[in-house]
Amino acid sequence: MTREDNLALLHEYTESDSLIKHMLAVEAAVRAYAKKFGEDEEKWATVGLLHDFDYERWPNAPDHPLKGSEILKERGYSDEIIYAIKSHADHLENCPRVSQLDKTLYACDELCGFITACALVRPTRLEGLKPKSVRKKMKTLSFAAAVNRDDIANGAADLGVDLNEHIDFCIQAMYEIREELGFVAEEAD
Repeated sequence: MTREDNLALLHEYTESDSLIKHMLAVEAAVRAYAKKFGEDEEKWATVGLLHDFDYERWPNAPDHPLKGSEILKERGYSDEIIYAIKSHADHLENCPRVSQLDKTLYACDELCGFITACALVRPTRLEGLKPKSVRKKMKTLSFAAAVNRDDIANGAADLGVDLNEHIDFCIQAMYEIREELGFVAEEAD
């Protein structure tokens, strides 16, 4: 499948601009890790891009991501891609995260959502955003309250990367596609 195929599938099932941007952010982070680890960038990017494509229609467990995995199977996606997407859901006990791809998706998913929340309250958006600022916001539980901080910390640990380095790595990956994410710094009057 090509990225165009993946985007078509994503748009077929997802209307929410913020959810689409979330999947683009996770795609960028997972792709960057694939490059760092010497893995198949297109395969890994597919996992990042499509991990939540079914969420808008089936947001409740276990439908998400099981409904999506059925669709991916029907469309000819590989078992490895389907498994990695299923493994990002904590409620699926029969899908533990075992591969580096599985662990990378999990490590990037919640963090990219949290970085997005941090960027949205800054006039410079992603420009100049530092891990220290993200970590400080993580301590304010009312900020981006739906984001599970334990998932962020555990994801980095499971991936075997320092949390500050992981945060910085994901910020940089998202910065590369900042315009696509709508993160252009506000201009001063």
